[in-house]
Amino acid sequence: MQNIKNIILDYGNVLFDIDFAVLRQSFIDLGIKDVDEFYGHRAQHALFDAFDKGIITAAQFRHEIRKAARNETLPDEAIDAAWNSLLLGVRPGHHELLLELKKQYRTFLLSNNNEIHYRWIMAYLKREFGLTDNSAFFEKDYYSHLLGMRKPDKKIFEFVLQTHGLLPAQTLFIDDSPQHIDTAKALGIQTHLLLPGDTLPAFLSRMR
Repeated sequence: MQNIKNIILDYGNVLFDIDFAVLRQSFIDLGIKDVDEFYGHRAQHALFDAFDKGIITAAQFRHEIRKAARNETLPDEAIDAAWNSLLLGVRPGHHELLLELKKQYRTFLLSNNNEIHYRWIMAYLKREFGLTDNSAFFEKDYYSHLLGMRKPDKKIFEFVLQTHGLLPAQTLFIDDSPQHIDTAKALGIQTHLLLPGDTLPAFLSRMR
């Protein structure tokens, strides 16, 4: 890692813990069959991509979940609770780490997100930390459903680079999804795939 001036960070399982196994069980509990084909870390039903891009509303998303569960009586609250069950919380010390990084680099958040998760996360940040959002930790924080595009689409990376005048060779992208890393690499961005068991503080320590 050389000549890094900018760092673009993913949110889930980089800064904020999420557990796909919990969500898998929550979907099973709702009555969804073939859950592994329906939703996963590396691939998912087109419904989730559309929700991440803000193409469909939360109401439309819930309607499709009811169809997948073959249960038209599922209440909104049960669907939202299941969908949010994978959201665990900010990793200890990471807010402080972000503030330190912001002093040394131009930092950005680039998160695949959606209306329901975003609402839960913002409420969590207010409840647990007294924060209105993540903006204090970055030059700019970006969420896919507000941009109308998502990783690993090339255009979302190009948007961030061009909007902020970032040179790919001077930019480091850190994510836990190989398909997102592959797109960033193809654009000439320096990358790091944060694997299970590794942490952002440990990687940054090795990078120095």
